[in-house]
Amino acid sequence: MPKRTDLKKIMIIGSGPIVIGQAAEFDYAGTQACLSLKEEGYEVILVNSNPATIMTDTSVADKVYMEPLTLEYVARILRKERPDAIVPGIGGQTGLNLAMQLEQKGVLKECQVELLGTDSDSIRRAEDREQFKELCQSIGEPVIPSQITYNLEEAKAAAAAIGYPVVLRPAFTLGGTGGGFADDEAQLVELGMQAFKLSPIHQVLIEKSVKGYKEIEFEVMRDASDRAITICGMENIDPVGVHTGDSAVVAPIMTLSDHDMKMLNDSAIKIIRALKIQGGCNVQFALNPKTSEYFLIEINPRVSRSSALASKASGYPIARVTAKVAVGMNLDEIAVANTTAAFEPSLDYVVAKLPRFPFDKFSTAANTLGTQMKATGEVMGIGSTLEECLLKSVRSLEIGAQHLWLPKFQNMTKAELTEYLHQFRDDGLFAVAQLLRLGASVDEVAALTMITPYFLETIRGIVDMEQTLCAHKGDGEALKQAKQMGFCDPYIARLWGVREEDVYAQRVQLGLYPAYKMVDTSHTGAYIPYFYSTYAPGAKSEARRSDKKKVVVLGAGPIRIGQGVEFDYSTVHAVQTIRRAGYEAIIINNNPETVSTDYTTADKLYFEPLTPEDVMNILHEEQADQVIASLGGQTAINLAQPLMTRGVQIIGTDCAAIERAENRDCFEKLLLELNIPQPMGAAVTNLDDGLKAAHTVGYPVLVRPSFVLGGRAMEIVADDEMLRHYLQNAVRTGEGKPVLVDKYISGREVEVDAICDGRDVFVPGIMELVERTGVHSGDSISVYPPFSISDKVKGTILTYAKKLGLGIGIVGLYNIQFIVDKSDHVYIIEVNPRSSRTVPFLSKATGYQLADIATNVILGTSLKEQGIFDLYPPEKERCYVKAPVFSFAKLHGLDAYLSPEMKSTGEAIGYDKKLSRAMYKALQASGMNVQNYGTVFVTLADEDKPEGLPLVRRFYEMGFNIEATAGTAAYLKSFGIRTRVRGKISDGSHEILDSIRSGYVSYIINTRSIHSSVHAQDGAAIRRCAVENGVTVFTSLDTVRVLLDVLEETTLAVSTIHAE
Repeated sequence: MPKRTDLKKIMIIGSGPIVIGQAAEFDYAGTQACLSLKEEGYEVILVNSNPATIMTDTSVADKVYMEPLTLEYVARILRKERPDAIVPGIGGQTGLNLAMQLEQKGVLKECQVELLGTDSDSIRRAEDREQFKELCQSIGEPVIPSQITYNLEEAKAAAAAIGYPVVLRPAFTLGGTGGGFADDEAQLVELGMQAFKLSPIHQVLIEKSVKGYKEIEFEVMRDASDRAITICGMENIDPVGVHTGDSAVVAPIMTLSDHDMKMLNDSAIKIIRALKIQGGCNVQFALNPKTSEYFLIEINPRVSRSSALASKASGYPIARVTAKVAVGMNLDEIAVANTTAAFEPSLDYVVAKLPRFPFDKFSTAANTLGTQMKATGEVMGIGSTLEECLLKSVRSLEIGAQHLWLPKFQNMTKAELTEYLHQFRDDGLFAVAQLLRLGASVDEVAALTMITPYFLETIRGIVDMEQTLCAHKGDGEALKQAKQMGFCDPYIARLWGVREEDVYAQRVQLGLYPAYKMVDTSHTGAYIPYFYSTYAPGAKSEARRSDKKKVVVLGAGPIRIGQGVEFDYSTVHAVQTIRRAGYEAIIINNNPETVSTDYTTADKLYFEPLTPEDVMNILHEEQADQVIASLGGQTAINLAQPLMTRGVQIIGTDCAAIERAENRDCFEKLLLELNIPQPMGAAVTNLDDGLKAAHTVGYPVLVRPSFVLGGRAMEIVADDEMLRHYLQNAVRTGEGKPVLVDKYISGREVEVDAICDGRDVFVPGIMELVERTGVHSGDSISVYPPFSISDKVKGTILTYAKKLGLGIGIVGLYNIQFIVDKSDHVYIIEVNPRSSRTVPFLSKATGYQLADIATNVILGTSLKEQGIFDLYPPEKERCYVKAPVFSFAKLHGLDAYLSPEMKSTGEAIGYDKKLSRAMYKALQASGMNVQNYGTVFVTLADEDKPEGLPLVRRFYEMGFNIEATAGTAAYLKSFGIRTRVRGKISDGSHEILDSIRSGYVSYIINTRSIHSSVHAQDGAAIRRCAVENGVTVFTSLDTVRVLLDVLEETTLAVSTIHAE
């Protein structure tokens, strides 16, 4: 039927901050959906609390509410805006759950708001395990034997009846949170306690384990006229047992017989018809690899993580079409490329998705995989063969691997590798390749890993080609074959014992360049500017060259901690600005989750790894010479020097300027010239120099490797022993790069994003961080405008910002972090000569589009020509707060103690006229459970007790009960605070953990002495228990102070009638 004309205003609920299990794919889906509805003439109201995304730009929707995604706030917005309808299936699980809550509480009925697309009964039948099971049985579709339970006793009985091993799946949680496998009752009890707590309805499904089955996914689409199509079939390389978000995935499906393929595809269509799904939908199956027995695992009645992958793999805009289907349009009425949305894509290429894990950053977290998702992001490779796209994906991960080879496995024996692969691991494919190098047969590895032999044969072929190369060094024919298989120049150079430049020179001599094929799945002859490289024999380039001047923007690669969706925000803005300026904008990126890899964003999209070789091949194809490297985070900045060495013109901040900012010696020399102070310190490459530097500046010192992202391997150390321990580890991981040893200055941390055009500087806003130095700025609460620094300090900061921009030679964006000590002295911590994590937040808070202004500067339009004449514009009246969001519950073994090493996965925003209210909103939006009653458990380091005392007293006077360990309790009691004493864990007591598990503890305040060992056992156990039980932990007293301000502002006080 044609689109509905009775609707005028439509609300979309976003997915909120990025957490493991719900990342940038919902920014992409939400952006597409908003633009799709606006295209049809509807007024779009967006609610989303994530400032880092393109989706929350004011140009994407007609009105943007960046308010907390809770029932209370969304209901208020509904009552204020009175939309005609809500589209529930765009904002991931968060958006879907909220829409369902609004319906259950009667808010939608009260406000006369309709749910568009899939109706609430269908959503319930798909989401509720029991209803889903009944539906499947009624239409003859097999589901895994399971039982729903509401407490541990029921869970034990169910597991005994079904038979171990079993899998636990809590209802209404995200990315498999709280789930897992139990081989016996002891494991069931351990997992079950957390699973019941994490399910909002305290419901856990106990299910028969089908670990080892093949996992197959179908992305399907249905409209209101009951037309249903299959967009993309995807096959997980890893078997069932690894969360699909953590699994390597290929498309199209490669190893199923025609019979099995048709059987599962028919089943997927049958189930979405039975559920009356309207829009995109993801269906997951478990298939017995030896027979045709299959089970339906689950169905997502919404745009899902896999939808973004399927969209990019097939070129079919799933979220855009879903939004149009929701307003009544049929698939054959929706235009896509040269045809309609009713076509079924057919792939004439292969894609491979590999997950990006945070274990390179968190060495203490276990790198084993299960049903709970742990990946922070993903990459995709496109090629003519599975080998080609798999090796592209490996190069795209940015984990130091250029090939299916990691140094960590180099010296492991066959027995050690076999033992390592007994569990699912994040780097399992690398271990598999090494095992095959050592002569293991495909059958042996298949029996060990449960990976289908076809995929292992592919890896075996790659290993065989390595041997061919070694046997034919310098041979042109071997080089050609290796390039066709997807090998990169640096790895061939390694095998041949030559330089990468020598391999490149030989390629040039042989005329061996890749062709660039178009991602076209409709095969209607449409020109779709979306390309991938291939060395396949006879392949011809399909990219059309224009006469326009070209500017290439380097993307930011996969989402990881320290480099999130904020950098995609900057690259998308850059591309839009370049297009407006009349240039041809070309983007290179490999992240299927993002807006930048939607082929309608730029004039051309090259979906390729971000390595010097791959970028140079594209520049050769395009005959382009202008590249912007300052907007794609550290990924793009790291490419600047290698590209310049190869003759590429880097526009904007050049390599000499990057060197002045990032090389310690150059930077120190510049600061001396400019008369700008920094903490005393030195760059060292060995242990003796490190100890000497620490003794010169005096402990405590801050140590970190230079050239890092997200504070990786940063620590504050207090003595020689700790420094020795750190340097023996960090120097080894730094690959010969120096380690910085600086005097640790305790003070307020302040940060600016600025733009320099070579003559003038513009600082749109100064952000003050709540937590003092020692907590990574990405993990701190950030406030604009600053709330406690003096005008004199602001003046100093602006003077230094201007001097540094001009002195370094910045053209475009840069970020500076400062320390302000007790005497209002300002020191420089560091300068990042690129777009930073805070650019989207500051852009939205100040109203200045920083990435757009910076891109115009890079293209040659000065700040004055853009109408910007002031160094620092007037500060806004409203307060804007950015709060970090963590995913500790997903990463077992990761300590929740905040330190100079960044740990947050995302951010949320809160804004209001009053700072305390803005703070309250930001904390709520970040997922913190802000309670004004309960018990506070306190354990303070001796040096923190005097500062902690007034804070604990404020809790006490608000009516909170106080519990503490013996030392802290004695201190608090001596000042008249009634405190319950809890025995220390190290003394064998379980009292603290029992308190936390009992559910009455609202907050834990846990600080540790700088002299304590890096992992003080008691504190780590308390923090782990708190994370598992959903209790908020504070490891910085600054955050506690802010929370108290919020609680005192928002809590009604009680008093006697004559109290003053």
